[in-house]
This record gives sequence, C-alpha cells and structure tokens, in this order.
Amino acid sequence: MVVDLHNHTPLCNHATGTLSEYIETAIKKNTKYFGIADHAPMDFDPQYRMSFSQMQEYENSILEAKQKYALDITLLLGYEVDFIEGLVDKRVLEADVDYLIGSVHFLGEWGFDNPEFIGRYKEQNIDELWQKYFKAIESMAKTKQFQIAGHLDLMKVFKFMPTKPVVDFAKDALLAIKEANMALELNVAGYRKPVGEPYPSRELLEEAFALNIPITFASDAHEPKQVGLFSDEIVKFAKDAGYKEAVYFESKKMKFIELN
Repeated sequence: MVVDLHNHTPLCNHATGTLSEYIETAIKKNTKYFGIADHAPMDFDPQYRMSFSQMQEYENSILEAKQKYALDITLLLGYEVDFIEGLVDKRVLEADVDYLIGSVHFLGEWGFDNPEFIGRYKEQNIDELWQKYFKAIESMAKTKQFQIAGHLDLMKVFKFMPTKPVVDFAKDALLAIKEANMALELNVAGYRKPVGEPYPSRELLEEAFALNIPITFASDAHEPKQVGLFSDEIVKFAKDAGYKEAVYFESKKMKFIELN
C-alpha cells in the first residue's frame, strides 16, 4: 500500500508496540504516506481509547516522528472517531490534524464488533441490525465533519449477514459519503477476522466506484507486524473494481496518488 492511513498506538489500550516500530515497518513495506489514526477520546467506553488529557501527548508524538522520519516517509496525523450521536466531542472535531476517520463500532451501547458481546446477535433481527448500522453511517457522513469513512461494512465481522443484498441497506449511506466529499477506506483488517475479507465487500466497492467515491487504504494495525499485511491483495481488489487512484489528506485537504 503506497497509502496507509488507519493505524493505532498503545494509547488506545488495546494495541502493542512502539510508534517507531509501526513507522519503521511501514518504511520497509515501501509505504509512502503513512497515517496514525488512533481511537479518539470520548465520554464512553474509556478502556478502549486514549483520554482527553492524552490528546496533546499523542499529537506531539506523531509530529515529532514526522520530523524524525521525514527523509524516509510522509507521516500523517489523524483520529479514528467513534460516531455515536451526542458523544462526538468538539475537542476532537476541532483538533489540528490531517484527517478524521468516522467509524461506527456501537449500536446504542452494544459494541457489535467486540467478540465479548457476540451473543447479542442471536437476540436481534439481523436485517434490522444492518439497517440501523448503515443509518448510523449515513448520519455520520451527513455531519460533514469527517474525511474518511472507516471499515464501511464492519457489521459483517462475525459473518452475520442479512437476508437481502448488503447494497440495499448501504445505498443511502454511500450517497451521503459522496455528498460529504469523503473517501472510503479499503481496510484489510477483515482478512484477519472471521469474515475473512476486506471492508468493504466487492459489491459495495463497485457501488462506490459507480458513484465516483475516492478510496484510501488502511492496515488498521494494532501491532507493528500487521502494518502492510495483504498489500498486494487489497491493491488488486481496488484495481479490479476499476480504481486507478487513491487519496490521502493533509490538513483535511484531499490529495490524489496513482495506484502502481
């Protein structure tokens, strides 16, 4: 991946390794634009994210590394923001960063991608869950506060699939992403999960291509050895859907780079 914008640090409390280890792995993988977008703080689920008091430490560490590794790689600073209505803090939205990834990991208080709570799926109507999930993605996009839509179909992580085509649930969310001039990340973490495929699916990516929604790439690494995994697979995946360019962001401005 020449561009890799979604990676974590130990400040989120569920990642391992040093920042330098992540960056040096990216350099070895020939990544040109490497982004750190750790879980932004919010007043919910604090055990899986940094605190507000750690934001400056986090941002300073990336900016210092940006200078240290300037001859080897372009480092970019972001946050992955859990979108929950009423809980997205303006301190995050107004942070001086290159981009914000808008992600949905919760429906209400249920962390649906957390294996601790997988039993909740059996209590739900699966089609209603997918509908609620993409409605949340749509709401996130309509705020126009984010540059990247994170792991678009994360709801499939444990292979609980709807009875209708996923595109039927996702159309309004994709239109909102398009209207907000956001990019869609191709996230390889799905290869490491029970679903065994990237986010989004081929069907959703083809729909995004038809809408001319730009893409970027994401290792979504939580340990250094995950940086750059499945690079060849995900680039081929993008090209097979018709994409010839990817994007990155500097100061929330979209920049294009040709896929090689």
